[in-house]
Formats: sequence, structure tokens, C-alpha cells
Amino acid sequence: MWALHSPHNLQSSSTSTPFYFPTRTSSRPPICSLTLNPSNPKNTGTNYNQLIQSLCKQGSLKQALQVLPHEPNPTQHTYELLILSCSLQNSLSDGLDVHRHLLDAGFDQDPFLATKLINMYSELDSIDDAREVFDKTRKRTIYVWNALFRALTLAGYGQEVLGLYRRMNQIGIPSDRFTYTYVLKACVASECLISLLHMGKEIHAHILRHGYESHVHVMTTLVDMYARFGCVSYASCVFDSMPVRNVVSWSAMIACYAKNGSPFEAFELFREMILETHDSVPNSVTMVSVLQACSALASLEQGKLIHGYILRRGLDSILPVISALVTMYARCGKLELGQLVFDRMAKRDVVSWNSLISSYGIHGFGKKSIQIFQEMIQQGLSPSHISFVSVLGACSHAGLVEEGKMLFESMVKEHRIYPSVEHYACMVDLLGRANQLDEAAKIIEDMRIEPGPKVWGSLLGSCRIHCNVELAERASRRLFELEPMNAGNYVLLTDIYAEANMWGEVKRVKKLLEARGLQKLPGRSWIEVKRKIYSFTSVEELNPQIEQLHALLLKLSNEMKEQGYVPQTKAVLYDLDAEEKERIVLGHSEKLAVAFGLINASKGETIRITKNLRLCEDCHSVTKFISKFANREILVRDVNRFHHFKDGICSCGDYW
Repeated sequence: MWALHSPHNLQSSSTSTPFYFPTRTSSRPPICSLTLNPSNPKNTGTNYNQLIQSLCKQGSLKQALQVLPHEPNPTQHTYELLILSCSLQNSLSDGLDVHRHLLDAGFDQDPFLATKLINMYSELDSIDDAREVFDKTRKRTIYVWNALFRALTLAGYGQEVLGLYRRMNQIGIPSDRFTYTYVLKACVASECLISLLHMGKEIHAHILRHGYESHVHVMTTLVDMYARFGCVSYASCVFDSMPVRNVVSWSAMIACYAKNGSPFEAFELFREMILETHDSVPNSVTMVSVLQACSALASLEQGKLIHGYILRRGLDSILPVISALVTMYARCGKLELGQLVFDRMAKRDVVSWNSLISSYGIHGFGKKSIQIFQEMIQQGLSPSHISFVSVLGACSHAGLVEEGKMLFESMVKEHRIYPSVEHYACMVDLLGRANQLDEAAKIIEDMRIEPGPKVWGSLLGSCRIHCNVELAERASRRLFELEPMNAGNYVLLTDIYAEANMWGEVKRVKKLLEARGLQKLPGRSWIEVKRKIYSFTSVEELNPQIEQLHALLLKLSNEMKEQGYVPQTKAVLYDLDAEEKERIVLGHSEKLAVAFGLINASKGETIRITKNLRLCEDCHSVTKFISKFANREILVRDVNRFHHFKDGICSCGDYW
């Protein structure tokens, strides 16, 4: 008989299921207090299994291995504890030694020990050895299959797992809830390809056919899988249909909204979790996602309330939570509060430093970001992959081209970090924004890895700023191949064609959008007034003050024209007359949000707005005028960076 139990030494994540081992239910004899001099055993007839097991439990692996050759009949349980000890001691050489002993003792076809060996090799990052154990095991139980699925998934070999899963189904081995958890994770273990999303949907169908929709761990992993593909509606449907939810389920759905452009929904779901559940208390993972939602909405007052909740729950000692607080305050426009939280941290890791580097970067303080980066290194912390993404991004926002080049070159020379796609994308963005497009294109040509959509997207975005049609067409051709369903790439190209007055090309790309069933992401802005968050779109009709908002904007526009304001209508992708284009840009969501803030916020209060797209030139110009005429500080965070408007000047220096 085998029973299932969960060990205490396994990694976990917000959506992970407890890992399990098959083990015997029979009782074990008490451990005896044998002692042995392995070099001179006095009694060759003694059973040393209990001594080996005792040494393993005490953490004395080396001594246990010295005793092992003197035991002529090691038991299955002895090998089980030896294998587990090798994982705990992180010793691949000892693991290989135990494996050799196991083979010599005739346990090479024991599926129970095969499971243990695969787990051990996975923990020791020796995936080839794990594969070899699986390949040589003739009797493969579901536990053996699951062990390999887990090992390959953790190592990032998602497509290999899915191929093996098909094979397992073909030979008729039924899946269990752990199988479904691992293969769903495999769909997102490597790059999130469309083909793997289709496979995830097939697995979803298997789950429903075999009656696993009531298993909270399986369904939570399904929510997470759809979330990672950006399929928010699918994730929401799965979550809504779950008969039982736990804190991990709620956290997974909140994270799905927070990370996929639906921060308002994330916050509302958190509110629902607090009000409607009694046994699902938010944990540190939940709070990180909620803080990310606050950051996305620039919701300072809500963020302060969440900070208070974190303090009351005693979560303020957990590093990821504090790092998220630093980011939240900075992204709500209170950089000084983010700095204060950072300064009060008793302990800091590289993630904490990265949060501060990135915070100054999005506010345009590139030199300060570099200073913090250097201070982190002086404190003895090695920069991570993300550290360089943060500091290079800061250089890009501030136009620090030479500094960015030096940092990029230092990655390999000083820190032995080889640039990834993200780092190359930062460099292309840095050079492209500075109108060094030829050099940006050369970086792409010289890359030793496939550029991918992030790099080509950075180039296309730079072409949009400087209206470089030739390079834009080159970048968009690759992007249409790599991301055929990303509407944003088509919209960027139409922006460039429209600015170049190439209306025939604008129509061609629009037809391509329609043929593929794609739609432009509508502009959306959020504003917090008196602790309530309001959302606006350019076709806003539901707000009861909408007529008053339009009237105020028209009045301000006429006053600004007298002071030299000229509407910039190149963002309108239609061949219309100037007056109609002006009417369209006047209704942009960020302008409506600014007008709402002027009418409803307290006198002198800073207006904080978040935009889901890049701030257009006309909205940027209008907000500068309003900050001067209305004598208001206005903070607008778009998809790229922070804009701090005061007295008719923007902190970005018109460089964004």
C-alpha cells in the first residue's frame, strides 16, 4: 500500500500545489543507538539500516555514506532517506554515489525510488540525470510521471512536458490532480506561445471531463495559467465558477487583474475578498498584488490605507511587501515617502534596491538612479538582471545616452551578467529616444540572440517619436510575424503613417487590423478624488458630469488659444478636417480626468492621474497650460513614465 504525504522541504509559490511522495504506511522500527567504526566493523552480521537512517535524520550524510558499504541489504527506506539527505545537503556527487549503490543493490526498477531520484536530481539542477532515471524505469507509475513533469517544468522545459503528457494519455495512464497542476504550469514554464495557450485550453477540457473542477489547487493553477497568457476573461470565468476558494485562489485572481492592465478590478476584488470571506485572510502575496494595483491607479489614499492594513497585520517585515510599498508610493507621485520607507528598512535585498532605482527612473531622475545603483554595489550587493533593466530604463527616460552605454558594457566586464532581450530593448529605447536610430538598428543587427518582440517594439516606439517610416516598416514586419495578434503594433504603424500624411497606408493597416479581428486598445485614465477612484474613456457617457467636463475643457481650450496654444491633432488616425480632429483630441480620457479633478478635488490639492497608454502630445501641452492657469500641480503617469506638471512646466522636459 502507498499513501500520499507532503514533505517540508519543497519550494512553493502563490499557486503551487503541495508536492507529494508515495511512501509505505507500515510502521517503522525504532531507531537503535548503534555506533560503528566503518574502517573496522566488529560485527559483519549487524543490520546497519537503522544507523544509516538515524545518521540521515541527524544531517550526518557523510557518516551515513561511510556506513552504507557495510550494510549488505539496504532497505528501500534507507535509500529514501539517503536520497532526501543528498537534496538537503545540495550534494550532486553524493547523490550520484547513492544512485550507484542503489543500482548495485537491485533497486533500479523500483518506481518509488525512481520518483525520489528524479526529485533529487531536479533539486540538484541535474535534469539530464532525472531524464535518464525516467527513461530507464520500465514500470512507470503516475508518481514517476509526475516527478518528471515537475522536474522539467521547474527547469523551464514546458514543451517537453506537454509532449510527454500526450504520450502518457496515449498509453492510457490516468492523470491525477498533481498531473494537471504540473502540465498547466508547463504551459507557461517557457515563453508563452500561442500554441501553448491552445494546449492549456485542451488541458482545461480534460480537467472538466474528468471531474477535477472542484479541486481548488487545480483550478487556481488554471487561473494562473490564463493570467500569464493575459487571458483575463478566461481566468475570471474559471475563478467565478470555483465552488471553493482559498487565499491562494483570491491572490491569483487579484494578481491576474493587477498584472494585465485591470488594476481597478484587482482592487475591487480585494475589497470583495475582505468583505465576503472569513477564512481567507490576505497574506503577503495578496498584499504585493494589491499594492501593484494601487501603483497602477496612482491611488495614494488607497495605498495609505493598505499600508495601515499591512502594519496591523504585521506584514511590514516581509521584504517583497516593503519593496512593493516603496514602488507604490513612488508611482503615486510621493517619491519622498517611498524613499522614507526604504530608509527605515532594517534589512534590504537587491529587490528593495531595484524598487528604489526604478522609482527615481520613472520620475526622470536618471542620475539619481545611477547613484543609487552604485551605492547598492558599494554596500556589497551584486546587481541582478532586473537591476540593469531598472538603471538602463532610468537612463532612457533621462536621455543619459553615454552613461547608459557605459552601464551596458559593464554588465559582462564587471558583473558577468550577459545581456538578455530586456537589456537590449532598453538600449534600443535609449538610443531611439535620443534620435540615434541608426545606432539602435545596428545594436539589433549585432545581437547574438533573437531580438524578439520587446526589442523590435522598442525600435518601433522610437520611430513613432521621430516619424522614421523606413525603420518603422522594417520593425513592424518582424512584429507582425512575432505578435500577429498584438493590436498595439498596428496602431503604432498607423500613427507613423498618419503623421507622414500617408493616408493610403493608414487605410491599408486598418484593413489588416479588421481582417484579423483586432481592435485598438481604448485610452483609459483613472483619478482618485476623496478616496474614490474614477475611470474615464474618450467616449465617456456614463459620468453624470460629462457635459460639465466638456464645457470646462472647451472654455480652457479657447483661453489657451489666446495664449498661443495650437492643438496637436496628429494622434487622430482619420483624414478629417482640422476642427473635427480638434474635437476628438479635446475628448481624450486624460483631459476628462483633469477636468474632473479641477471640479471635484479640494482647492490646492494635487491632481493625480494614471493613463494606460502613452500621453499624447496634445494632452501633454494642454496639461502644462492648465497647471499654470489653474495654479495646480498635476501628476500624470502614463505607460512610460511620470509627468509632474507645475507652473506650465513638465518634469520630463518634453522628453518622453
